[in-house]
Amino acid sequence: MMERTDRHFRYLARIISPHTLLYTEMLTPRAIIHGDRDYLLGFHESEHPLSLQLGGDNPDEMDQAIKLAQPYGYDEINLNIGCPSERVQTGNFGACLMANPKHVARLVEAMRGATDKEVTVKHRIGINGRDSYDELCEFVETVAAAGCQRFNVHARIAILGGLSPKENRSVPPLSYETVYRLKQDYPHLDIEINGGIREVNEVLEHLRHVDAVMLGRAAYEHPYVLAGVEQAVFGNPHAPTRREVVERMIEYIDAWKETPVSSHTIVRHMLGLFAFKPGTRRWKQRISELLPRADNPNDAVRAALQAVPAAVLDERPTAPELAAVEGE
Repeated sequence: MMERTDRHFRYLARIISPHTLLYTEMLTPRAIIHGDRDYLLGFHESEHPLSLQLGGDNPDEMDQAIKLAQPYGYDEINLNIGCPSERVQTGNFGACLMANPKHVARLVEAMRGATDKEVTVKHRIGINGRDSYDELCEFVETVAAAGCQRFNVHARIAILGGLSPKENRSVPPLSYETVYRLKQDYPHLDIEINGGIREVNEVLEHLRHVDAVMLGRAAYEHPYVLAGVEQAVFGNPHAPTRREVVERMIEYIDAWKETPVSSHTIVRHMLGLFAFKPGTRRWKQRISELLPRADNPNDAVRAALQAVPAAVLDERPTAPELAAVEGE
């Protein structure tokens, strides 16, 4: 979800679902230590509850980065041990660290020593060459002994070498049963499931077996699915209509107009708002046509909105919304 779940998308997601736990993009400790921290770590107060997701392999750098992030007020810190990209592997972090549970435990210990916030771990059910259930249990037990109590489990192994990150989201088969079994065998731990989950009905089914569900690309490509989640999971009957979402985003765009942030940086996250509904293609086309030459970006957004039928703009979720897009 890098270059997707920035603060502007998270603001959009929070409008749609007030209760969902949101995650930042995966950041490296070195970026926080040496980079523009306000740009990397800043967020709108409404984004709470919000998890800062980190990816790295150096305990000392983790400690330093988390201490630098403390003033920003994140609600938890998440260690990403699930990313399979070659660039991440070159840095010796992400999914390749599943081969070394003791080192992951050292990272967790360093992170917990730097903050009083909860530290959680996102990981796969295994990696090629280390993909047995016993090895998964060894990983979880070792990391739990270091103080981690919540595990975000992507229900696929990661194949390191030979597959792209995109292929790693589809080629290795899903094994939800493995994650269910993990919860059964470790009932004292919070187990959250991730991977290929596209529909609110699927979310509700998974919640019969595990403690929580993480949505990735489904939520990005079809953000209004979070309205169905807000209703079905959190029991909130007052999820906003798509028109209300756009109007609040227009106010948000206005708030950034005197900054170096381009309107495209914000508006691009809104393109999937009408996914699977009449007018979605024309909405995207009009945004692409009008935004580059508009003096006021909100004029382009309002003009593009006219391509969407009023019935779509003003409907509220009355049944689980479908999110039939590529899984996370």
